[in-house]
Amino acid sequence: MLPIFKGPRLPADRTAMPHYSPLIATIVAALVLAFILGTIVQRLKASPLVGYLLAGILIGPFTPGFVADQNLANELAEIGVILLMFGVGLHFSLKDLLSVKGIAVPGAVAQIAVATLMGMGLAWAMGWPTGNGLVFGLALSVASTVVLLRALQERRLVETEQGRIAVGWLIVEDMAMVLTLVLLPVAADLLADNSQALDSSAILMTIFLTIGKVAAFIAVMLIVGRRVIPWLLHYVAHTGSRELFRLAVLAIALGVAYGAALLFDVSFALGAFFAGMVLSESELSQRAAEETLPLRDAFAVLFFVSVGMLFDPKIIIEEPLHLLATLGIIIIGKSVAAYLIVRAFGHASRTALTISASLAQIGEFSFILMALGGELGLVTQEANDLVLAGAIISIILNPLLFTLIARFGRTTEKRADEAAPERCESAPVEKPSVSSLKDHAVLVGFGRVGALVGAGLAEAGKAFLVIEERQGAVDAARQAGGEAILGNAADPLILAASNVAQARLLFIAIPQSFEAGQVAAQARKLNPGLEIVARAHSDAEVEHLLANGATLAIMGEREIARGMLNHIARPVAGAEIAQTLSRA
Repeated sequence: MLPIFKGPRLPADRTAMPHYSPLIATIVAALVLAFILGTIVQRLKASPLVGYLLAGILIGPFTPGFVADQNLANELAEIGVILLMFGVGLHFSLKDLLSVKGIAVPGAVAQIAVATLMGMGLAWAMGWPTGNGLVFGLALSVASTVVLLRALQERRLVETEQGRIAVGWLIVEDMAMVLTLVLLPVAADLLADNSQALDSSAILMTIFLTIGKVAAFIAVMLIVGRRVIPWLLHYVAHTGSRELFRLAVLAIALGVAYGAALLFDVSFALGAFFAGMVLSESELSQRAAEETLPLRDAFAVLFFVSVGMLFDPKIIIEEPLHLLATLGIIIIGKSVAAYLIVRAFGHASRTALTISASLAQIGEFSFILMALGGELGLVTQEANDLVLAGAIISIILNPLLFTLIARFGRTTEKRADEAAPERCESAPVEKPSVSSLKDHAVLVGFGRVGALVGAGLAEAGKAFLVIEERQGAVDAARQAGGEAILGNAADPLILAASNVAQARLLFIAIPQSFEAGQVAAQARKLNPGLEIVARAHSDAEVEHLLANGATLAIMGEREIARGMLNHIARPVAGAEIAQTLSRA
């Protein structure tokens, strides 16, 4: 009999052996509680993110009951950060990054300096040492990349001007924090008011070495990675194995992130971002993003749960004034500084408000910085608790701040339009004017399916207008001969701007059936006689789209099978497709 079967047969072994490991217990407790609380919070019309944080508090060490393994939770959360940054890189090209360097670099540096000085001022008022105040101020100055990206993705702002500036701003902040984490141990004696003088040449050497490592990593990614990573993914794609392709995407994301940290002392997040950005130039980038999405969402939830586990609710009762002052710096001080900086560079008020809301929170780098400061003896427990409490509360309040700023921005724009309409013509256009097209086709989405529909409409000589959220797709639609609007078709203002009320056809080519149903329902109200053709992936989606006003919902798999059978019975020529579209 094989030895592997001996253990489970003995009752003593069964009793001594636990039915779960700390890893499994942590994952199960985190995901189950996050799901339950996230669903409850969603029903209360708040962001599910709040529920994830509450789940972390419940399984943390400061509340009674089950306590999850904090170290395991942090490592799982780090995987979520890597996958999230990889996904952002897939949608953020090097061209986009360079296009915002004029505002992102000076803006991030200035905002870090202002927030750090405010934090040091609060520390001085509380009687803390200089080193404690400096680390505390730096921790308050840097926003959470995960929280920012989640907020931008929920509002579909990642690929807008505001989103590119915000992401570029955070990348500069991350680079600054990488440099800070490397320099902090070198300067620990000086910051701790140690009498031992530090060699200035050693500090300068460390700075140059850190900058050199980051520059070397970027150079390797742009010179070698740009060729090797897309080639590797294309090679795997040609094998025809979806399993291998998914594995290749994860291996690239995690492997590059880990290699960047191991060889160049670059953060996991920054390494994953550049891996995604390099891969974004490949035609397979969209498919790569889709393959990583489920894991990315699951591990992002674990990140928020891990943050909640760090929170000690006692700080709210013991130090309420200090906590309010800390929140004032995070939410008000940083936001006002960012707003003034963005406006000083000549950007619109809406852009400045979006950047302000994006930065009004702190997160993962703050935790890492405080942990290192604690190891070096620079920060006190009170400072650490205030940073954690400020992070939790600011993350919870961030969605509300986005909502308030959005309302304020609309009110401000309306007043500006009424007071000085002539100036609005020269200002950046936030709301597109209504198209002059009539009896035309409106095409929602210009991806793989939408581009083919657009090509067919252009070949048939039919005027069409494309609604897309990606600037690159908007440019491609215009090159294909159609008009294009940058925005989300589910937004009533964007849909109305397409003049769907006087359109003849509406093609909904996006794969998200929930949004497609919203678009169909709104379009049906604006134009009861409109012919609406939508895309679906299942029978349930077909029913959903038809119930929301679609005239026809086409399921891809069914049409593929029908096309195969038609090819055997009667090959269809491209000219016949064009004739079918022209008759439509």
